[in-house]
Amino acid sequence: SDGLTRKFIPARLIDNPYLAEDGEYEKMLLSLPPVQRRQLLEGNWDIAEGAAFAEFDPNIHVIVPFGLPVWWERFKGIDYGYASESCCLWGVVDPEDKTIIIYRELYRKGLTGEALAEMIVNFEEEEGRSIQGVLDTSAWAKTGYTGPTIGEILQQRGHKLRRADKNRLAGKIQIHEHLKQNNTTGRPRLQIFNTCVNLIKELQSIPLSKTKPEDVDTNALDHAYDALRYMLMSRPRMDNPYAQMLEIKRKPYEPSDPDFGY
Repeated sequence: SDGLTRKFIPARLIDNPYLAEDGEYEKMLLSLPPVQRRQLLEGNWDIAEGAAFAEFDPNIHVIVPFGLPVWWERFKGIDYGYASESCCLWGVVDPEDKTIIIYRELYRKGLTGEALAEMIVNFEEEEGRSIQGVLDTSAWAKTGYTGPTIGEILQQRGHKLRRADKNRLAGKIQIHEHLKQNNTTGRPRLQIFNTCVNLIKELQSIPLSKTKPEDVDTNALDHAYDALRYMLMSRPRMDNPYAQMLEIKRKPYEPSDPDFGY
């Protein structure tokens, strides 16, 4: 260490009265793409260029932990990996406005099914029960041996899990919808305790795919992102016109008049 201390001081447009006075410079900044707009207008440089979730804002979406009422509904999502990280996220629903709060994360590589099951038991000890949730479908697949799958091992340890919906595009859309702020309260439909550092880091940095711009880059760290996607897909879906368009495209074409073919 060089013995020096450093502190980042964000510079926002309102901090420069000369540029902010006539509103012209602000109009120019508002016309920029989302990432550059937030960097230059709000002084927020946490978000990376090309990030898939340019709207993710730690000032809005990340909160200080607080005591969660025991009667609030809880659920979890798990993305399993051995050579890569396994991630389990726990969420709770605020009954007041249905906001989902991610309050705990497990993020560790090199875990066998038995080790992951034990760690989840330890993480849920304070709740005194297994929280129901969803698990990556690949964890239920036989991989050339005759023993139980990862999903079966977790179930044998008492974890109430079902197979996750892995629709990637619909899942990404659900994250976007939950990151939106409520027009009345200003509160987003998704908030994250600041102790869930890996989920926060991935939402800030995960880039869009260069070949499939409607999806994220699957070569980037995405284990917490995937666990979040599984969780939100297990909830009642939030309506989105783009999602409806994708659903229409997937349906086979059926002519309304079979004689004329249209």
